[in-house]
Amino acid sequence: MDDATTSNDIRLREGSSIAQRLVIAGFAAIVALCFTPGLFAHDVLELIISVVALLLGAAFIGGVMLTPAVVWIITPNEILIGRQRPFGRLRTRIVAKDDISQLQVQGQGQGQGQGRKASTTRFHLAFTLASGERLTSPPISDVTHVRDTVARIAAQFGVPNVEAPANPLDAANPEMHLGEPVEPFSSRDIRIVALIVAGLSAVPYAYKLWRGLSPGPIDILLLPIGAIAAFAVHRYANLVTGAFWIIRQGDISVERLSGDGKLRADHIEGRDVEAITVERRGRSEDEHCIVAIRLLSGQRFRSPRIGSRQEARAVATEVVRRLGIKPENSQI
Repeated sequence: MDDATTSNDIRLREGSSIAQRLVIAGFAAIVALCFTPGLFAHDVLELIISVVALLLGAAFIGGVMLTPAVVWIITPNEILIGRQRPFGRLRTRIVAKDDISQLQVQGQGQGQGQGRKASTTRFHLAFTLASGERLTSPPISDVTHVRDTVARIAAQFGVPNVEAPANPLDAANPEMHLGEPVEPFSSRDIRIVALIVAGLSAVPYAYKLWRGLSPGPIDILLLPIGAIAAFAVHRYANLVTGAFWIIRQGDISVERLSGDGKLRADHIEGRDVEAITVERRGRSEDEHCIVAIRLLSGQRFRSPRIGSRQEARAVATEVVRRLGIKPENSQI
């Protein structure tokens, strides 16, 4: 499963390397071992918590270490599929061109959350063989050229009527979209949440009074804290709706909502960019990578979540091309 490939081959990968798995499993083992002292405690609750933590840690480590790494190498005449588990031997399979009868493109994670959560766009190739068996590939890493990749594979294998996927990140689009259009929360929903926050902060105080007890300092302190939190929810709830990027030739429009729900847009041009990088926002490089742009003014813009590091790099490369950013300012 080396990286050597000819220019006519398409390589798709899924799964972390053995080194990455060992690091993740090692951290999980350390966390699980922190609970081992509870196994020797006389408290039944501590014992139960320790046993559950160790079992969950063992299950997580087992899942990380047993999930196979998969690579597909698509050549003009065949598909070579390699599958390998950590410390296991490589298993390969060859699917000949003549065995393929149908090709479809499956999209995953499009249009989630109506702007409340940044969506990801990931595409898989689904091949149907003459025998009726269905094979699904790892995701297409160059998410900005999905249509070209699918058309190329369909032409190679002579598969007709392959529907081009709707891909907001495709470089063939005049506008590339990252995330979902932002929409304000309804005033009714904001008021309800603010009242719930204020009510929860008053529960300990009211409970003490109901039981005929004197409220403690913490119970009293929670009242103004709850009032402040309720005001913050009412005033700034729309700020958590995220951002919507519209990437055009020579310009990026970053749309956000202000606290009162009004739409505001920042515009980024190539001459304003000091650096563009790919960053990880979250636990996994397979799911939580973004594009970050730093302007000469010092202002920073972080895109909605894209997906894997390879997918984020593909988007960043297209951003560099569209904005005409100098190579020395690109760190992707």
